[in-house]
Amino acid sequence: MPVISYFFGIYIRMYFDDHAPPHIHVEYQGQEAFVATDTGEVIDGRLPRKAAELVKEWCIDHRTELAENWRRAVALQPLQRIPGADND
Repeated sequence: MPVISYFFGIYIRMYFDDHAPPHIHVEYQGQEAFVATDTGEVIDGRLPRKAAELVKEWCIDHRTELAENWRRAVALQPLQRIPGADND
């Protein structure tokens, strides 16, 4: 599963040909969550409060890029890296 972004110790991944709704897989300090790409809300799993807030803001800021990556993942095309909240 490709890492599409990394910031402040938070790994953001997206699976190829994954199930709907569009989401990312977020990992931080051993905790994992599915997060909706359009709203940044945790769908399943848990993240520390501050990490969840950072991810939500990042998702909202990169909604367009996330939607494009989801389209590419469904089509089994290479995913694009998205800058992190720390502007990596």
